[in-house]
Amino acid sequence: MELSAQDLALIEKYNRPGPRYTSYPPANHFRDYADYRALLAGVEAGTAPLSLYFHLPFCETLCWFCGCHQITTLDRNRGDDYLDLLEKELAIFARHLPPGREAVQMHFGGGTPNFFRAAQIDRLGAMIDRHFSFTADAEKSVELDPRRLSPEHIEAFARMGLTRASFGVQDSNPEVQKVIHREQPQAMNVAAIETLRANGFDSINVDLIYGLPLQTPESFAATLDEVLELKPERFAVFNYAHIPWMRPAQKLLERAGLPDAQTKLELLKLCIERLTAAGYVYIGMDHFALPGDELVAAQREQTLQRNFQGYSTRAGVEICGFGISSISQGATGFRQNVKDLESYRARLEEDQLPIVKGYELTDEDRLRGDVIMRLMCDLSLDYGAMSEKWGIDFEVHFADALAQLKEPAEDGLLVWTDRGFAVTERGRLFIRNLALCFDAYLQTAESGRYSTTV
Repeated sequence: MELSAQDLALIEKYNRPGPRYTSYPPANHFRDYADYRALLAGVEAGTAPLSLYFHLPFCETLCWFCGCHQITTLDRNRGDDYLDLLEKELAIFARHLPPGREAVQMHFGGGTPNFFRAAQIDRLGAMIDRHFSFTADAEKSVELDPRRLSPEHIEAFARMGLTRASFGVQDSNPEVQKVIHREQPQAMNVAAIETLRANGFDSINVDLIYGLPLQTPESFAATLDEVLELKPERFAVFNYAHIPWMRPAQKLLERAGLPDAQTKLELLKLCIERLTAAGYVYIGMDHFALPGDELVAAQREQTLQRNFQGYSTRAGVEICGFGISSISQGATGFRQNVKDLESYRARLEEDQLPIVKGYELTDEDRLRGDVIMRLMCDLSLDYGAMSEKWGIDFEVHFADALAQLKEPAEDGLLVWTDRGFAVTERGRLFIRNLALCFDAYLQTAESGRYSTTV
């Protein structure tokens, strides 16, 4: 796939560090809290439905590209100890939660949730049911690793009422898999899909990553051929975030050489062309879904949301995270748990929630966060609608941001409309750059330690 001279010039111009905007402000703006009670205001006084997130951090082996917070171990008995701690956290949290607030979502992430044995998964489900009730249409999902997945795992998650699953393929090329330390033959993916379908999972997402060592448009085209045979309802196609200062194992990938920005953009354009040709709708900046999927409907109706778990259809929820490193998000702000197991244990033994960082949102934060979310979800901005919603004159309030957008408009990344502006197909490739213009904390992002936007 050949990029035009204009594409190459835009890569050079716009490829800079920048947040992914799964939150605003980004998590590196969270501060330490010695007393976390102020961060629980949204839980204690709120009425919004709950979205539960459980971080299950254990993995048997480390994938060298991984940016997640995980613990590498072969000792599955550590799962019992972790569940003991998680049960303490739930019991302490329950004291702050008023009765009657139901959960509309639940997600298990990691790490590898299927590191836990089936009996441990059953125990986890039982402890959750002791503390929370769910709406009849609650969305329940899990991230899985096909390399360590058994029918017993899937059956245990199904007993909890889960109907959605996600798993990473990343790249199906054996040489790429070897160099990223994640060997996963297609037969494993097929077996996972078949067993999930047989157990009532009706929505499956497959993750891909572009920008890994040894990837070329030719090799990645073959990967797309294989993953399309799986026929999942959704794809998530992520730009590999190279952050070795935070994840030292990623330095190992540098030995094989990482693709340059030009190649990465070629890979992304290839994904867009192949997946849309296969009938998937391009959602936001990194998701694809079949036309009947609720993500597609939400984007069409401009109700799509974005949070730490990616794109979502559930608006106005209080995200409550449990386990090490988990992040909670609500109307009043954010809170984050300690990242290491020893601190987690120590805080719980003191009968304290393991919250160590957080952020209390200002009105301006809420406004700018909403603008960035609508831009990244709707791929357009309606000045009048935002003015009415927030009681401002949008063009006056964001005069500086709109001035910054003039150059991207000249470069063909957006078009002005009678209501505001809309992002072009080319502009979708640089959506993070457009969002930067509305970030009051980090207008250029050059001072932050982020992955690059391309």
